[in-house]
Amino acid sequence: MNQWQIGNVKVTRVVEMQVAGGSRFILPQATRDEVKKIPWLAPHFADEEGNLIMSVHALVVETPTRKMVVDTCIGNDKQRRFPNWSNLQLPFLEDLKKAGYEREEIDTVMCTHLHVDHVGWNTMLVDGQWIPTFPNARYLMAKPEYEYWDAEEADEEEDIMSDSVRPVFDAGLVDLVDVDHQVCDEVFLEPTLGHTPGHVSVHIRSEGEEALITGDCIHHPCQIEHLAWASSADYDQQASTKTRHELMNKYADTDTLIIGTHFATPTAGHLKSKGSGYWLDVST
Repeated sequence: MNQWQIGNVKVTRVVEMQVAGGSRFILPQATRDEVKKIPWLAPHFADEEGNLIMSVHALVVETPTRKMVVDTCIGNDKQRRFPNWSNLQLPFLEDLKKAGYEREEIDTVMCTHLHVDHVGWNTMLVDGQWIPTFPNARYLMAKPEYEYWDAEEADEEEDIMSDSVRPVFDAGLVDLVDVDHQVCDEVFLEPTLGHTPGHVSVHIRSEGEEALITGDCIHHPCQIEHLAWASSADYDQQASTKTRHELMNKYADTDTLIIGTHFATPTAGHLKSKGSGYWLDVST
């Protein structure tokens, strides 16, 4: 478990799974040979063989008045096209409790976007029904994001909307918000479009300190050095690449802590420029 303090806001990482290899279907440019050419990725974000290391985790954001979760991983009991993600039986809720949080005390869930590995624990299976995992929370989703996926034809193999999104909508717990929505005094959404039509990151600002939870606008730190390495899962690769360039221009060589939604341990660092490129410094 990792924790960070941003002013009077505490961020806690709760890991569902962390794996090496198997991610080149998402980042096909990141071959082992190419990854080995990026020495700063090892040992945290790539192994010595050039395999990318990635994490699926949720981030609990606790302010003086709110207890919030950013993205809810893959979830248990769900039929998914990837065998390693299907019918999971992982102790995510137990780990959340070990981190100091009961699911009933979470008051806000923020979905950076509505892909399979970001909405799974929105719901849980009880007596054959998908019910909200966080029954006392408002689930915040960017309006263009929800509308896009709501209009898409369901995938027979994995109907993510039916098992992980619509149940909380039908329960009256969803707020469709603008991509720059102010969540509370310390937290607001920041549009980082391209990976999906309504993708957002989560910006924290407190006591003169700042952090950005990326979502999937940066899947893996290798994309910090290679901004043009767009994900095969991006809705608009040109837009996602433009977003990464904008983030580097905005946050490189600043004190803003970058917390990656799929970055392996230690997960957070500061963007640094080197010549015409960038890297992630996790030393502080």
